[in-house]
Amino acid sequence: MSSEVMRDSEHAPVQASAGEPASVVCAGARVTLHFSLALPDGTEIDSNYGKAPATFRVGDGNLLPGFEAALMGAGQGASVSVVLPPEQAFGAVNPENVQSFPRQRFAGLLANTTDPVEEGTVVSFADAGGNEIPGVLRQIGELHVVIDFNHPLAGREILFTADILSVIAPGTQAVKIQL
Repeated sequence: MSSEVMRDSEHAPVQASAGEPASVVCAGARVTLHFSLALPDGTEIDSNYGKAPATFRVGDGNLLPGFEAALMGAGQGASVSVVLPPEQAFGAVNPENVQSFPRQRFAGLLANTTDPVEEGTVVSFADAGGNEIPGVLRQIGELHVVIDFNHPLAGREILFTADILSVIAPGTQAVKIQL
């Protein structure tokens, strides 16, 4: 059996009583939830239902701001289901992120017959700082190859569903005690 004791950062254990309001999702709150991302037609993109729940702190960068905004004000036990427009999900398609390169730069990759590369293949690139950047091969022409560096879900509405399992208010520390 385990129990969770919550402590205010500077004080003794915090006990929630029936008269006190429950914590709600706000900046800095620690949230544990199950979630799914899907296209509006129901095609699932990602989900942790049936798996371990995800825990994050609001504002820590682990969840895109639009997804965090959809959770704001919800408390433990709440269910959220919202279709987010592209600008609040993975962003709009940026035409400047679609670039054309000389085909010769991809000669070795295109010559690979063991694992052939075709349109739609995700190719990894390194930027000037050595960071990995994925790009989708959109077109293989005789002289040029077109790579799309937009997020694969850019320009798409996303159905975001979440069931909030717990919310711990900012400034509260949770200590798990095994009994």
